[in-house]
Amino acid sequence: MKLNQLSSKAIKSKKRLGRGIGSSKGKTCGRGHKGQKSRSGVAIKSFEGGQMPLYRRLPKRGFKSIVNKKNIAIINLSRIQEIITKQKDILNNKINLTNLQKSKLLSKKHRKLKLLGTGDLKQKFDIEVNSISKSAKEKIEKLGGKVTLIK
Repeated sequence: MKLNQLSSKAIKSKKRLGRGIGSSKGKTCGRGHKGQKSRSGVAIKSFEGGQMPLYRRLPKRGFKSIVNKKNIAIINLSRIQEIITKQKDILNNKINLTNLQKSKLLSKKHRKLKLLGTGDLKQKFDIEVNSISKSAKEKIEKLGGKVTLIK
């Protein structure tokens, strides 16, 4: 059997709506008289025919507390290397959260800085962070840089 030999008798033709009263789907087009559902472009979302909707049947669960929100800036070694190559003057003082925020490399909403070890380093530098991964610490200290942890 080939594609061009398939018969297309299984497809049922659609009823053309609104083509005169004699077509049995004319005038109101099977929508009934008046009411919200008879108008075009109206769909009653999550309406289940008077039955209590699913979103109201299920219990409310939990909330997101603003107090426990941790604004931690996570940055990789590759990004630090990019920053150093673009801005040589950042090496004069320690790289920390406030310096990165002043040079508009990080958003001011962040409260802590975390350094991850993805990427390579070419220059040594001193950095102040709140937390650091083992691989990042090893790479910085291998080049002769200094890592200061702030709590």
